Amino acid sequence: MKAEVISETAKLWEAEPDKARGTPTVRARSEGALAVMEAGTFSWQADLPSPLGGSNQAPSPTALLLSALAGCAVVFIRDTLGPQLGVSIESVEATASCEADSRGLLGMEGAEPDLGNIGIDIRVVSPDGEDGVNRVMAAWQERCPIYLSLIKPMVVRVDYGLGNA
Repeated sequence: MKAEVISETAKLWEAEPDKARGTPTVRARSEGALAVMEAGTFSWQADLPSPLGGSNQAPSPTALLLSALAGCAVVFIRDTLGPQLGVSIESVEATASCEADSRGLLGMEGAEPDLGNIGIDIRVVSPDGEDGVNRVMAAWQERCPIYLSLIKPMVVRVDYGLGNA
């Protein structure tokens, strides 16, 4: 069923490429001690650990970034790539990690605020064996937008201004 849906979608987007284009947007606002993010009908929260001034009531932005990478691996492999490539996927697990020095967030000398050594470990269970999993993983590395955004340098536009009180 999924393979048929994906095939029909590909045909539609081949004929009408504009239907595939979008501008995913997430809005965030402060709400009490938390940041609340919304995209369409979905909402979730972020916070910082107590030593950084947060209340530690929700995942950190770093954890959310890593969750985007791990989550994209799981759902994109299971729901899109497996069916599209004819590879049966029984399960997918992904663990994303990084190194961080929180001193950098406080502007402390000798510590950088950026993340380092970002990695992901993906485990795919498939009756199609190593050959099928290798095909799926090659496609994931070529097409996962979260992975590609992390490995390719890009400029992030930043607009800011004073809000209304």
